[in-house]
Amino acid sequence: MATRTGPPAPGSPGSHQSERERLAERANQKRDPPAASIIFAGKPRSHQEEDLVSRERKMNELQALLNNSLIRTKHVENAALININERKVCASTFGFNVPEENALNLIYAFYKNLMQVRKEGLYFKEKYYKCVRADEHSIYLQNPDGGLIVVKTKTFILVATYRAGMYPSVCVEAVEKLEKMLAVYFDCPGGPENLYVKEVMKPHPGEGEVLVKVSASALNRADLLQRRGKYPPPKGASEILGLEAAGIVAGLGPGCKGQWKIGDAVMALLSGGGQAEYVTVPEGYLMPIPDNMTFIQAAAIPKAWLTAFQLLHFVGKIQKGETVLIHAGASGVGIAAIQLVRLAKAIPIVTAGTEEKLKVTANHGAAAGFNYKTEDFSEKVLAFTQGSGVDIILDCVGGSYWEKNLDCLSTDGRWIIYGLLSGGEIHGDLFARLLSKRGSIHTSLLRSREEEYKEQLVKAFTESVLPHFSGGACPCLQPLVDSIYPLGKIVEAHRLMEENKNIGKVIIEMPPSS
Repeated sequence: MATRTGPPAPGSPGSHQSERERLAERANQKRDPPAASIIFAGKPRSHQEEDLVSRERKMNELQALLNNSLIRTKHVENAALININERKVCASTFGFNVPEENALNLIYAFYKNLMQVRKEGLYFKEKYYKCVRADEHSIYLQNPDGGLIVVKTKTFILVATYRAGMYPSVCVEAVEKLEKMLAVYFDCPGGPENLYVKEVMKPHPGEGEVLVKVSASALNRADLLQRRGKYPPPKGASEILGLEAAGIVAGLGPGCKGQWKIGDAVMALLSGGGQAEYVTVPEGYLMPIPDNMTFIQAAAIPKAWLTAFQLLHFVGKIQKGETVLIHAGASGVGIAAIQLVRLAKAIPIVTAGTEEKLKVTANHGAAAGFNYKTEDFSEKVLAFTQGSGVDIILDCVGGSYWEKNLDCLSTDGRWIIYGLLSGGEIHGDLFARLLSKRGSIHTSLLRSREEEYKEQLVKAFTESVLPHFSGGACPCLQPLVDSIYPLGKIVEAHRLMEENKNIGKVIIEMPPSS
């Protein structure tokens, strides 16, 4: 494999774009307003004028970063930012002029001459600096008058001078704020066509949080509702879509307890943010990916399986030998619930809208399945249970099913509502009929639960269920993946789920790193 020895000039043969770079370029172009729609001094701006305004805005942002995150700390004297692709200084503190030759030398220090810099040091602004420490991300240099720190990101190199007693590592913290990532975004609620991929600031882990480099995420009905403006994220959660993800631990925030290390393969339950290249997660929400499982398969587990596990055990208190009716049996939660009911030595029966879906549920362990479009599922359930009805109903449909659910609920049965696909409005004597059966209604949403509850849920699932995903376990549990879409095809993925065509999970795969 050829080794790149220097940063290629934009557009040169050596600068072929990766999938991620193409997505990033499209993300930057996607929402640029047309020049004619922007009025400046009474006239529409030209593309050149708008580009100039955009560059000035970006320069102001970089200038603010230098002033606010560096100079005000009084841990550096002067600083400048060099754009690697453009090979020139794009922002600097007042009076700190970095010659073009010096800027190029710093770029090549990382891409070509790092070993030489370690041995020989380098000259900057006609002063010699001896190398103290150097790696692919940062170089620390010193001379009798003070020090020089150089920090590299994918896009920028930050160079700063400092004196004895200063803390130049603030440069590393500051430059991290320049890192960006690709994420699914929408500007206003609506249909799938409102979605696009956007470059946003990469998150940084806070107290007790882990930074995960996402390889794959998965779609959930909640994502569709949030996109329509009907299910906002909990307070403090990311507004980016995505309630589960699988990937690699890329960073650890302060206060982490040592359970995870950088490079660990993990999957995570999220309150939001999964459909992006990076996401921060409370360390207690992470689970190890089982042996021999891909990131694609792992991304299909956290939300669906933890939801099903919670409904059956934390809410429904499932017991051996009970019968459980699972609506939307071919959904991600449905497929998970079928297998978890079997694991609990109980009996799963399902409803679904096509014979194909019913066949899939049978293959995953459903004892019986009924097509709600062509038959009265309550009659079929009563026949299957010899008139006794079911002990637990997992209901994500809501209003339109209430009468049939009560018809086939057993005495002392538990009706658990975790979604309202058909709405929440009912007309009829619900309470009298429920009371006559001594039945109970439970409702549950996982996303808005408190952190301690989610950590207890993840812990219980990890201990009692996760081992059954490994090859030698009996029974062996299997997530079901319907389809895989690259991040750039997020619109198509939403359309598939919105049209109720998927059987199992719809996976969103992140682009490979540049």
